Amino acid sequence: MKRLRILSGWRDGKREREREKCYLSLCLFIPLSLCLLLLSYATVLAQVPPARKKNAPPPGAEPPPISLEEAAKVEAVITTELGVIRFEFYPSKAPKHVQAFVKNAKAGFYDGSAFHRAIRLGIIQGGDPLLKDPKTPRAKWGSGALNQLPDEISDVKHVTGTVSTVRIPGKANSGGAQFFICASAQTALDGQFSAFGQVTEGIEVVDAISQAEANDDQILKSPIKIVSVKIEPKREEPFKDATVDEMRKEVILRTSLGDITVALEPDLAPEHVRNFLKLVQTGWYDKTVFHRVVPGFVIQGGMGAGRPGGQVHYADKWVRNVKGEFSQVRKHIRGTLSMARANDPDSALTSFFLVLAPATNLDGKYSIFGKVVDGFEVLDKIEKVPRNGEAPTERVELIEAVIKP
Repeated sequence: MKRLRILSGWRDGKREREREKCYLSLCLFIPLSLCLLLLSYATVLAQVPPARKKNAPPPGAEPPPISLEEAAKVEAVITTELGVIRFEFYPSKAPKHVQAFVKNAKAGFYDGSAFHRAIRLGIIQGGDPLLKDPKTPRAKWGSGALNQLPDEISDVKHVTGTVSTVRIPGKANSGGAQFFICASAQTALDGQFSAFGQVTEGIEVVDAISQAEANDDQILKSPIKIVSVKIEPKREEPFKDATVDEMRKEVILRTSLGDITVALEPDLAPEHVRNFLKLVQTGWYDKTVFHRVVPGFVIQGGMGAGRPGGQVHYADKWVRNVKGEFSQVRKHIRGTLSMARANDPDSALTSFFLVLAPATNLDGKYSIFGKVVDGFEVLDKIEKVPRNGEAPTERVELIEAVIKP
């Protein structure tokens, strides 16, 4: 009986131990199975692409690089805290650099960065994205966005306004997003850097940045902020291909003493009218002055030096000599609009004059291209201003010139 109880107890203990083993096996199996299930689920999730934002381009659909043909038709517009700089590209000379710059500009890569280095009237350097963070140590300025592009060194010279790529001295193919602009010719850089553009407007802004206060290492004490860099179509020269009929216009000369309206006569002098309309359309004449008054003879204006501070203008690049177009029929009488020039008959540029009284000595020698049709009383006012010799002692400003619709 006692043996039976011992065997029975042994059998009961054995069954208990078996149950424990089964329970332990189950406990081990469940977590392992769960882990395998979660791992499998995670693997599936990893294979499923994340949900795209509404209207987002599909993966791999990044816009293609700008074509070289398109790059030749656009300009970069750099807006800084000191003014605007525009430059055109050299896609045939440095295609990869041009494409990279355009791509970066369109992505807003340069916005909020700065020009951080300058040599007085020599060069200015900018485009380092590290300058977007005001906490970036000065020691790291100029170290960002390098080692990205292969060299594209060409025969382009580093003249005033050349835009070129920063690279690590002595290291090939180390250029990237940083760039520099020449404020003056830098012949020592020719054949050493990848030039990819040329300033078309705003060289005076380049000059101003180059003269900002810098330390002995040419690092600016206060970086000049790049507000934005945009890509825009090149500005086209107005009226370049206009027909004679398209140039039959009236222009209002808004002066500080009143308005004068002139009717242009392209049949008499088409190239002088084309030149005048171009300067009016671009605002080149705005804020200039009538710098010469000769009572009983002429009043003369239209020189860029008359702007406050002698400011340059983006349309300066389109100012060129106009060949003489002298009429043997039309005479210089009161109200005639004619073009000033130097001794060379083909030396007219921008300066024009309005005749106050018949001036037969000018007939056939100066190019008549219009006439006053309204505002003769303003001519009288200008004729009577105080003068020192032929120069008015008070500013007679051509506030703006406007083409009538």
